[in-house]
Amino acid sequence: MTEDLQALLRSLRVWDPEVTELRRFDPAGAPGEPLALFTAWFAEAVAAGQPEPHTVSLATVDEEGLPDVRTVMLHGADAAGWSFGTHDTSRKGRQLAARPQAALGFYWPALGRQVRLRGPVTRVPAAEGAADLHARSTGALAAALVGRQSEVLDSLDELAARSDTAWERAAAEPEAPAPTWTLYRLAPVEAEFFQGDPRRRHVRLRYRRGAGAAPWARELLWP
Repeated sequence: MTEDLQALLRSLRVWDPEVTELRRFDPAGAPGEPLALFTAWFAEAVAAGQPEPHTVSLATVDEEGLPDVRTVMLHGADAAGWSFGTHDTSRKGRQLAARPQAALGFYWPALGRQVRLRGPVTRVPAAEGAADLHARSTGALAAALVGRQSEVLDSLDELAARSDTAWERAAAEPEAPAPTWTLYRLAPVEAEFFQGDPRRRHVRLRYRRGAGAAPWARELLWP
């Protein structure tokens, strides 16, 4: 089985030119702060047909210092930070309560690009989080109403029954409260933009939060 896996791995290509367009990135022309560049790159990923460009890997650390990672959905990005939602009783919610620091990693293979962010995480005010949830789909509200995220599940039948009840309530009460659902915001102290290059001369531009008139310092990194 191990040999089969190795053979399969070696058969795969990275950034196949049939599906990937590696664009030239000149850091000298990049904006002075990361949000503007992220917004431009996100729009280009959407235009390039990148599937689900709003999904992002979220890395946290638990009480014992062990790292954890999973894929979540980006809910928004503005001058205050990048936001995502989860239950505060979930594993990641408990980890963020114990250690309110995290990292986000976007990967858009259609353009050979990555964006990495890390910094402190805060809870968004409850009213703002509720408004965000209720502006989303019935399915999003139903999933929030199911709750119990990361708890041990006895059977899929139990999940189906609870989910059916949640869908019925979400359809009947589009403003139904989901008490444990929480919107979090990561305010980056570092933001890195990675542009892949066919000759492996990858361009890495890192923003570091500073102080005073120039709140962001910029620097290039070796690939």
